[in-house]
Amino acid sequence: MFSHVMLGSNDLDRSKTFYDALIGALGGKPGFLDPKGRLVYPHGGGLLLITRPIDGEPATHGNGSTIGFTVDSHAQGDAWHAAGVAAGGTAIEDAPGVRENNQGKPYLAYLRDPDGNKLCALKRS
Repeated sequence: MFSHVMLGSNDLDRSKTFYDALIGALGGKPGFLDPKGRLVYPHGGGLLLITRPIDGEPATHGNGSTIGFTVDSHAQGDAWHAAGVAAGGTAIEDAPGVRENNQGKPYLAYLRDPDGNKLCALKRS
């Protein structure tokens, strides 16, 4: 359904450290800068882009927004979460694990990136 997701950052070097670790835990490659100065992470048929806002204003996180990453296993989700925390992210909500909800018993792990964007690793049951 989605072709890409773009997030704002106030510090691309810090974001590169964080997202290289996070995407690496999913088997992806380190990001690269495109000609417009955006970090680009191609993986699994989609793109994640990290950029300074083009309007020159500070980047802010979207209150109520979450970006979801599909993981292949609970172990990969745990590795994703640990890599994110080790690279400057913040663990939020409950510890990574299986939660029962109206769609079954998915595995979920939540983080905030260094700019405050909310991220989720998801393995559907």
